[in-house]
Amino acid sequence: MLSQYNLSIVFVSYVISVLGSFAALQLVTAIPAAATRAQRRTAILCAGLALGGGAIWSMHFVGMLALQTEMRMAYDVWGTAVSLVIAIAACTFGMWVCGSGRFSIDRLLPAAVFMGAGVAGMHYYGMAAMLMPAEVSYNLNIILISVIIAVVASFAALWMAFNMQGGLQKFASALVMGVAVCGMHYTGMAAISYRMTGVMPEAGWAGSVSETSVEIFAGVVVLSVLVLAIGVARWYRKRPVFAS
Repeated sequence: MLSQYNLSIVFVSYVISVLGSFAALQLVTAIPAAATRAQRRTAILCAGLALGGGAIWSMHFVGMLALQTEMRMAYDVWGTAVSLVIAIAACTFGMWVCGSGRFSIDRLLPAAVFMGAGVAGMHYYGMAAMLMPAEVSYNLNIILISVIIAVVASFAALWMAFNMQGGLQKFASALVMGVAVCGMHYTGMAAISYRMTGVMPEAGWAGSVSETSVEIFAGVVVLSVLVLAIGVARWYRKRPVFAS
């Protein structure tokens, strides 16, 4: 099967990962500033949503659109939804471990391992949700490399999230995080081989959606995350007192 990447869409996927990462960094600011436990939990959940849903999940499916092939594709609704939940849950857990107490390397390491495994799980579960007239096989060595990249990227993302405070520093950190997120995705894609079968598999009980529908939803997620980040940033600036 002939396939190649549309470099313009690859660049768009990187921009999405940077925007989602920057939004997450903005939202992380609200975690230590929260005056109550409820506010802290909300801040952690929102940061996990921004990083998992905006920077990682949305980037993944836009990155899939960049792969130009000669076969038609669709997505199983249930599998696609589960992949989104995996990404958000993994990132939220990582934020919770690092942000629920004093930030330290003892918290950072296990959080990064769990979060990296979750990000990789989202990627491969999302791949399994693809419906196409082909059989898919994987190179286990490249899969292992992609998981290592995901863990290292998670380590860097969590460290930068809780240590970079200035606006310019956050933007530079988001650029780095975007490279890490895309690196994991496209390395994971390199692990895959396709063999055309000519038979389109059936969707699960929830049905299927087209590539275009998934990409539109991914765009909505990114825009929602950015609006949320702007709102939290304004809330942070307007609060007269912050409890640690």
